[in-house]
Order: sequence, then structure tokens, then C-alpha cells
Amino acid sequence: MAEERLQKILAAAGVASRRGSEALIRAGRVKVDGRVVTALGTKVDPARATITVDDRPIGPRRDHVYYKVYKPRGMLSDIGGDTRGRPTVADLLPQGVQRVFPVGRLDLNSEGLVLLTDDGALAHRLTHPRYEHPKVYYVLVTQRPPESALNRLRRGVEIPGGVTAPADVEVVDAPPPELILAPGERKGSWLRFVLREGKKRQIRHMIAAVELNLVRLIRWAIGPLTLAGLRPKEARPLTRREIAGLRVQAYGRSRSRGPSGLSSPSRSRRSRPRRRRR
Repeated sequence: MAEERLQKILAAAGVASRRGSEALIRAGRVKVDGRVVTALGTKVDPARATITVDDRPIGPRRDHVYYKVYKPRGMLSDIGGDTRGRPTVADLLPQGVQRVFPVGRLDLNSEGLVLLTDDGALAHRLTHPRYEHPKVYYVLVTQRPPESALNRLRRGVEIPGGVTAPADVEVVDAPPPELILAPGERKGSWLRFVLREGKKRQIRHMIAAVELNLVRLIRWAIGPLTLAGLRPKEARPLTRREIAGLRVQAYGRSRSRGPSGLSSPSRSRRSRPRRRRR
């Protein structure tokens, strides 16, 4: 087997996400053939080397698992670390599903779609800001924002962590009908946000920057994956079609992988008419 970057091997084995694997390497918790490796980008042949994390050998590559969950308010989207006994999205998964991590976290008081997987490579492509994959949110505020506030949100506003990138923001009559609304939540104004970056508590800071009062924040979609079919606290594995859609989003159609693991041909090649011989 050819050599691969160590963090990619760890992510493929379901140890952590790509970024999480890099943190493990920097912390000196990863060994290759008994030697601590702290240099990111170190290449290893996983078929020949013995790789351990905290002195425990990593498992072989395996079929990845993908779950989408509807995180309610008051539940953590983080799985590891100090949860102080509070419920996490991992509690929503069936027994036996282990070593998954969230793709795109939500803060404690936000709700909506969280993708849980052990596919570190896909998680990296979907969350790294360089790739600018869209995420859709529905936001309830107490009053209808003036057009000047909407234009500021669209251009970018100053928040902790820097100026936000341009965003798609519009006023909508209501969020998708699958979302359950309380009677009072029909009196405010709903906004639809499409973001292509992921600064910490970004939408909350953006709403505060234009002096609006936020009531409810729901993530509806990550790329082509949506909350459709889920109620709060529900989880289900992704269908093959949903996995394929995420891979197309992450890698592009020509590099997407089907359920068999084989590359799918690009649309342009499939649809290109054959030339007739004369």
C-alpha cells in the first residue's frame, strides 16, 4: 500500500476528524513503530507500520458510518471533552455506533441538522472554509429587519473573529413545514441565511451586529443534506443517495464515490454525444 499522510490514516480509521487527528499528532499522542510523531504531513504506509494513539493500536480501515440527527436546544453537539454529564447528540444514536464526530457544530441554544460520521476526509472537505460549502439556516427575530440591515448582513459585518464573508439573507414567510413552530413564533420575522463559512456563533453575532433580537436559530441543511424526515431528537443513517450527494458536494462530480467505492463518471463525459463516423 502506498504511503499516506498520518492524519488522513487516522481519520480513515475513525480515530477523529482530520483536524482532530492533527491535534492528536501535535500533542504527541501518536506513535509510529513505537516512536512519537509530532510533524504534520508525515507519510506512513499503514500496511507496514504500527500506528498507535495513546499506546493503543488503531483499527483497520472500515466502512464508514453516516448519521443525520436533529439536535434540539439544550443538547451539546460536541461528543468528546468535558460535557459535565449534559446530553450530547451521541445519545441519539443507536447502541454500538462509536467513534463518530460532528460535521459542523451547533451551540447549546441552537438546533437543527448535525451530521455524525467517522469519515474524516469527507468531514474535512465539508467544514474547511477554503471549500465554501453552503449551509442553510432559518432564523426567527422579533421584528422585520429594515432593508439596510439585510444589506449589511449580505455584504458582511464586523463580529468577534473578523468581518463575515458575504452571505445570502432574505426574509421568508416561514421555515419549511417540517419544522414545528410554537404559536408565538409565527408573530416574528423569519430569515433564511446561506453561509459558506463557519465562525463561532456567527449568526448570533451577525444578528446582534445589526441590532436585531434573535428568538430561534435552526440549521436546515449542510450542502444537499437537509432535516427533511426528522423530528427533534431523532437520528437515522444516511441513504446511499444522500451519501452520494454529499460526496458530489465535497469533491465534485468527477471525483465523487458511489456506494461501491468506485469513481462515478462525470456528467459531461456521460452526456457527450458520440461522433458519427463518415
